[in-house]
Formats: sequence, C-alpha cells, structure tokens
Amino acid sequence: MMTAESCDFLDLQTNSGKMLDFNVSKSLREDNATNNSSCGYVSVGFPISMMITGIVGNSLALILVYISYKKKENKRKKSFLLCIGSLAFTDLFGQLLTSPIVISVYRADLKWEHIDSSGKLCAFFGVCMTTFGLCSLFLASAMALERAMAITNPHWYSSHMKTSVTKQTLVAVWCLVLLFALLPIAGVGEYTRQWPGTWCFISTGDRKVPGNMFFAITFAVLGIFSLLVTLSCNVMTIRGLIMRCKTKSGTSQSSKQWERLTTETVIQLLGIMCVLLICWSPLLVLMLRMISNQVSSHDCNSTAVTSNHTSTRDVQLDCNFFLTAIRLASLNQILDPWVYLLFREILLRKFCIMATAVSNCSIEEQNETQAALAALNKQNQDGNNLHKLQCS
Repeated sequence: MMTAESCDFLDLQTNSGKMLDFNVSKSLREDNATNNSSCGYVSVGFPISMMITGIVGNSLALILVYISYKKKENKRKKSFLLCIGSLAFTDLFGQLLTSPIVISVYRADLKWEHIDSSGKLCAFFGVCMTTFGLCSLFLASAMALERAMAITNPHWYSSHMKTSVTKQTLVAVWCLVLLFALLPIAGVGEYTRQWPGTWCFISTGDRKVPGNMFFAITFAVLGIFSLLVTLSCNVMTIRGLIMRCKTKSGTSQSSKQWERLTTETVIQLLGIMCVLLICWSPLLVLMLRMISNQVSSHDCNSTAVTSNHTSTRDVQLDCNFFLTAIRLASLNQILDPWVYLLFREILLRKFCIMATAVSNCSIEEQNETQAALAALNKQNQDGNNLHKLQCS
C-alpha cells in the first residue's frame, strides 16, 4: 500500500515529466519558428534573383528563335527551332506564374494563409509546378529524339519529319501533362504546402488520400523515364556525329567545317546531359525515397513534435534536402535557354576558335619538324652521293 508521501512523490514526478515534455516541445517549436523567420528574411533574394535571371535568359532565347524561324534559309531547322522556342516559352511562363507567389509568401513572413485563405492558390501552384516541370523534361526528350533521328537516319527524317508533325507533338505533350497535373483537382492525389511553407507540390507521405501514392510515384517515374530517354538519344547523337566526322575527315574546307560543327554539338550535348542530371536527379530520387519512407516535406510545417528526436531530425533533414532539390529543378528553367541556344552562340564559337588556333599551331610545329627532318635527310643523301663519287 502506498503512503501519502509516496503518492505526493509520484505526482511530483509526473508533473515534472509533463513540464519537461512541455519545455522540450516549446523549445523545438521556438527553434522551428526561428528557422522559418530567418529563412524568410535571408532566402527571399533567391527566388527574386532566379525569377529575373530566368525571364532575361528565356526572353533572349525566344527573340533569337523568332528571328531564326523567320529566315528563309532556316527551313530545315524549323522543327528544332519550334522545340527550343516551346521550351523557352514553357520555362518563361512557369517562372512568371510561380515566382511572384513565392516572393509574396516570403514577404508575408512565410504565412501562406495571409495571401491564400481559401487554399485554392496552393492547388494552382502545385498544378503549375507539375505541368511546367514535366513539360520541360518531355520537351528536352523530344529535342533529343529529333536530333538522334536527324543524325542516325537522315533520309527518313527529311522525308517524314515535317513542321506540322512537330507542332502536333508539342500540343499533345502540353495537353497530356496538363491533364495529369489536374488529377489532384479531380480527387486523385493531393497538393500540399512544402517546407518552409513558401510553395506547394505533390504530397509524398500521406497514404490516406485516394490515389496520392499513385500520383507521386507516377510523377517521379515519368521524370526518370524522360531523363533516360534524353540521355540515351544524346549518346546516340554523339556516336553518330563522331562516326560521320571520321568518314568525312580530310583537308577540304567542308570537312573542316563539319569537324567544327561536330565539336560544337558534342560539347553542347554533354552540357545538356550534365545540367539535366544535376538539376533533376536529386528531386526525383528523393521523391521516391520519401514515398517509400512515408515522409512528406509538409510534416516540417507542423508544430507537433514527436518524442523520437532522431526521427524528427531525419524528417527535418529530408525537408531541407527536398527544398534544395526543388530549387535545383527550378534552376533548370534558367539554364535551359543557355545550354540549348545562348551558350552555343556566345561561348562555343570562341572555344572552337581557340581550339582551332591551338590545332593550327600544332600543325605548323609538325610541318616545321617534318621540313627540318627532310632537309637533314637531303643533306645526308647529298653527302653519301659525294662520298660515292670521291671513291669512284
């Protein structure tokens, strides 16, 4: 039987435990609020700089594509120009629709409800993120496939690949991706606010929502499939260019021009593959990991704290990685016009001029060496002939 003193002692222990749990929970909530506050004041420059850079780069790309498309001598390139123009338009429109919302939330001290009390803006933001993200990946795959067909099977390409086919393909890609992005509006899947509460995207951890796992997994699988198609087609194109360059090797002006164009295109394709892998692989792989672990970036916005501090830290780490991954994917919209068009016009020309100059210097040195060896051989031959005359 417990005495009154022992009961009082147990009550004191219980109250102390409750106070300790309350203090830990309060401390973690304060830390979370501090992180949110500091994130709002420090990181607001990031979406602003990304929006300005994306608008400038994609606008320049659209202007260059429009000028080239109107030229009569570029009729054979119209399909590729349509793809580049569509990609630049998609990236530009995505920046214009999503970046102002992110900046507004940062200016509202990371309080989404201040600018979206109904919650409809979150669904709109999620549709934009899904649509423009997948459209960029599929357009990159379409361009890679177009280049591969043009290099590996030029006769079939010239007879079957028309501008009308390209336009129909682009419209089909936009419509299908938009229909897929609208599935959560129809009740299949869900868009939720993600850490640190400034953007909305596909929920990766809630299995109670009908079709949510199907929607999230399908997005990640479609993205990875698009990356694999782009990489495979670019590798085929590089292989085909190198093989054709070997068959056309020579000293004529046309063969030299073909070598220069091959070098430019190979460098460009390698840059495209590196940018796609760096920008999209982290997000797609991390999405699959969070889906398998039933973790969502939305959990970091909750003030509820579990008793398992290691699990809480793991979730917070995943949320921070997820934020970095989505920023890398958004960075792809800024880099697309440069790797597909602008860098080719500005930097690759200079690189090839420099490479040609170095090659010419090497050829001149080789010629001088061969001339010196020929002169030395001639002197030796003359000496031998003189020696034979003297002996006779």
